[in-house]
Order: sequence, then structure tokens, then C-alpha cells
Amino acid sequence: MVMHAKNDGGNNCRLCHMKRTWWSLGMGDNKWFSSVSMVDASITVPDKGQFQHILRLLNTNIDGKRKVMYALTHIKGVGRRYANIVCKKADIDLSKRAGELTNEELERIVVILQNPRQYKIPDWFLNRQKDIKDGKYSQVVANALDNKLREDLERLKKIRAHRGLRHYWGVRVRGQHTKTTGRRGRTVGVSKKKG
Repeated sequence: MVMHAKNDGGNNCRLCHMKRTWWSLGMGDNKWFSSVSMVDASITVPDKGQFQHILRLLNTNIDGKRKVMYALTHIKGVGRRYANIVCKKADIDLSKRAGELTNEELERIVVILQNPRQYKIPDWFLNRQKDIKDGKYSQVVANALDNKLREDLERLKKIRAHRGLRHYWGVRVRGQHTKTTGRRGRTVGVSKKKG
């Protein structure tokens, strides 16, 4: 809780110009408390000109107000665990906001995201293991992830695999029952019984 200075005779706080309400009154008459100002206190901005509210990283807009680890998860192919290990390898403070990062720190993050094996991130951590074409291990992120997924589906359709055919027909692929579910978007004919 943040203590507010009481204005003499008025209904506003001198420091933050908050309206005095029943929930903002704290212990005693001369101390004000507010849960709203708690959020403002957790954001520490060193310089107004340096803070970026929206970052552009790997063709993705990233919210600068979020903490670095959680902001990186907006990039396709980057989860919380991978973002955590990337921040640790790049020597970035996890309590920092994404908008406070310098250009040098952002470049380090991008290099580690694209070349994880050079920074000793283990193979089992990566999202593309033993690629079917070249047998390499890699972390596929951003637009490359969509391209790889499309290529995989095209390959399955081309070799007429069961999964490829199910994708082609537009029905459930993973063995679900389809008698009563998954009917949206499909026309169902009604048959009348004679008699």
C-alpha cells in the first residue's frame, strides 16, 4: 500500500490528485492508502525518453510494459520456459520491463533466439528436433514456424498419409469421435423415413 498525503479541507490527495473515496481511507484520519497506486510503484522508469511502449522483435509487436520474460512469449514459438532460459543466457535482469531494454540487449536476445545451440541450450529444449529434411535440431520462431507447419502438412498430404488425408478432408485428425461433435461449418442432410 502507498501512503497519500492528506489535503487540508479538500477531497483530493496533494501528491497524486486522487479523489478521496470510502475505500481509499486507511488507518486514522490523517493517513490515506490506495491499492491503485501500488501498480504505479512497481514500474520504475529510469528515463522517459528511453522507455519504449511497443517493441518490434522478429516481426512481432511486443508490449514494453510487461516484464521481459513474459513479453517474449508474444513471439510465436517462444514459451515461458524458453524465454526464461534466453534471458538468463543473455544476462538480462528478469525484473526489467521489455521497454527498458537497450538495443544491445535486444540484439543479444534475437541472436540467442535464432541460434540456441551455440549458447548451449540443450537439444531437448528446442521445438524442432531431428528435422525430416536435414536432421537438424533448431528452435523455429515467428514466421518460420508457420512455414514449417505448412510444409509438414503438405508433405503428409503428398505422401497420402492418414493424417494428411484427414487434414485434406477437414475432419478431426487425432482420433476423436466425430459422430456428434465437430459439425460446425458442415452441411448435414436430413433423411426422412418412409412409411
